[in-house]
Amino acid sequence: MKVIATVAELRATLKAERQKGKAIGLVPTMGYLHIGHMELVRRAKSATDVTVVSIFVNPTQFGPNEDLSTYPRDMDGDLAKLKAEGVDYVFTPEVAEIYRPGAHTIVDNLVLSRILIGKIRPGHFRGVTTVVTKLFNIVQPDQAFFGEKDYQQLTIIRRMVDDLNMPIDIIGVPTVREADGLACSSRNAMLAAADRKAAVILSRSLAKAEEMVAQGQRSVPAIRNAVRGILEAEKRGTIESVDIRDAETLDPVSGKFRQQVVILLIVRFGKVRLIDQRVIG
Repeated sequence: MKVIATVAELRATLKAERQKGKAIGLVPTMGYLHIGHMELVRRAKSATDVTVVSIFVNPTQFGPNEDLSTYPRDMDGDLAKLKAEGVDYVFTPEVAEIYRPGAHTIVDNLVLSRILIGKIRPGHFRGVTTVVTKLFNIVQPDQAFFGEKDYQQLTIIRRMVDDLNMPIDIIGVPTVREADGLACSSRNAMLAAADRKAAVILSRSLAKAEEMVAQGQRSVPAIRNAVRGILEAEKRGTIESVDIRDAETLDPVSGKFRQQVVILLIVRFGKVRLIDQRVIG
């Protein structure tokens, strides 16, 4: 495994791989890797010839009062995990390598980035789409792998790639969960012990929704109310959003649905915001 910190070196290295006819897979991360990230890595390794993992805590997707300074980091531990998985290259740029002084070009989705999490965190997805575009331009992967837990992010990136004619296949990987059902997230490590125990309520509420649909329920208000009722019973959590949207477009869904829908949850425990999702129907 080779660790590379500059755009120039990574481009030169991957150009040589590409000239050998090798397919390149990219796993973009912000580090503090967990078993969910490792599943992305395994999927990339199984589908492509060369696996590139980026570790970059992207400052432009954090708001002024968000947790950039306290976001968990463990570069040595991350590199050890990636080496054990047989990753080929790890890209670890400094901020100035990605955002050159004086740059003022961004990439933004003018619709999907303004709803759901984007409404709660203005500018967040502008930072995501800008840095992902930069990584795509630097690595030029054939495939890129993202977790379905960040469902809105995955949908926005798929739309971006389609809108901008990027020759990249975006592969969504199902959410990996801890033993009690909590979706794996780097932010889980920031939870107080009592909040970590309480946070399992997200997956329990989604399981209830899945059970209702399996029994024939298709009413958006009934499912939303059931999910919200379970979440409200856990007083340590503060509900920020319970949404049911079209699973492909993220358009609002009302009444009774026939298509696949996605339930999207945003719940805060103390200062830690957690998200989870479930595609049903």
